Amino acid sequence: MVSVLGLLEAKEASARERTERLRSQLAAAELEVERLVCAREMVSQVLYQPEDQASLEAVPGPDAPRATPKRGSVVPHHREGLDAGVLAPEYRRIMTVLASQTPQGGLRAKDLARMLDLELIPAKIEGLRSKLKRLVERGWAVEPAAGTFAAAAAVGPVGGP
Repeated sequence: MVSVLGLLEAKEASARERTERLRSQLAAAELEVERLVCAREMVSQVLYQPEDQASLEAVPGPDAPRATPKRGSVVPHHREGLDAGVLAPEYRRIMTVLASQTPQGGLRAKDLARMLDLELIPAKIEGLRSKLKRLVERGWAVEPAAGTFAAAAAVGPVGGP
């Protein structure tokens, strides 16, 4: 005959083993979360950290040779001494139209897409809107009213290749 105390002790031992397994799994999960948080913070720091002071002071002059920007390259923050020539070709085209053909209130993405001879489909217009928002974030353009865009006054005339 099985004693009640024996059954309780067996159940207790089983519960303790299960508790230890769960603690081990919890510790592993917490370690993984900590690693992911560190990785996210490091990536954010690398991607969104402002340029260091040395690179801000080393703005190339108008005669200095510069690397040709490539498609898909990062849009640099606008600062004095930079012209649209540092932008990738598709951003340079956008800035050229914004600087030369923008009415007083600014241009809507759809109107700009038409001026750039893009297909007037939602995917192309939203892609252009995304580029415009990026130019606004980086100081190359302004958004005078929601959904309208114009070249920033500080950018001046757009030149470059």
